[in-house]
Amino acid sequence: MGFFFTFPFMNTPLLKDVKLVVTDMDGTLLNPSHEVSKLFMDQFWALKEKGVTVVAASGRQHNSIVEKLAPIEKELTVIAENGAMTTYHGKETVFTPYPKIHLDKTLALLKRQENMHPVLCTNGSAFIAKGQDKFEPILREFYSAFNVIDHLEDCTQEVLKIAIYHFESSEKYIYPVVQDLANVVKIKISGPNWVDLSHPNANKGFALNALQKHLGVSPEQTMVFGDYFNDLEMMEQAHFSYAMANAHPEIIKKAQYKTLSNSEFGVETVLKELLKQL
Repeated sequence: MGFFFTFPFMNTPLLKDVKLVVTDMDGTLLNPSHEVSKLFMDQFWALKEKGVTVVAASGRQHNSIVEKLAPIEKELTVIAENGAMTTYHGKETVFTPYPKIHLDKTLALLKRQENMHPVLCTNGSAFIAKGQDKFEPILREFYSAFNVIDHLEDCTQEVLKIAIYHFESSEKYIYPVVQDLANVVKIKISGPNWVDLSHPNANKGFALNALQKHLGVSPEQTMVFGDYFNDLEMMEQAHFSYAMANAHPEIIKKAQYKTLSNSEFGVETVLKELLKQL
């Protein structure tokens, strides 16, 4: 693996050929305070002038992503809910809901667990069951629009994804409980405290592949930044795949390159070099 200052060898894809930049949000583009730098905003417009499409790809809901990137919202392409929903120029291009046939079984399984906080993610909102006062402030950071209902089974909207939070560890406490669902749904450890359940085709890689086809852009013309397991599939869709220095060790192994941490402007550092090459 190379670091951010490593350049491709002769006869390999070059930075100057990049037409598509895709960045994860939490742990990647956002700093530890969940903020976006002014430098990135400036780089976004500079890349747009060079003909490069910039995409925000996250497990967050669409509303939460665009709130973080409000100054560039109208020009932003968004892969939300870990690939279940993509918008390009404000129009949905990918919409992959949770398999209805498995929803009741999933909710019944989660209802039997203690200390887990499931969230039903829908188009434009999210739903949690009442009685989770300690969890709500955490949820508000990732889901700016959500509703509290008596029971999750009462939700009548189409579900895109089920996000599950544990205050201690997603790998230790959530994944072992839901792993038996892996033959019917996609299970992603999306953060130290989060696991996401979705349609088997609802992942960032599937959404990115659809976007690449729509734009006529190849993996060799694609640059991706990520830090956690839910970024793996989209890293496989890009030659220029960058793991953050703060990424999970498995992600660092899988990525082609490595950049600085999200607290050290790792994404912006690479984009600065990219702009020099374009």
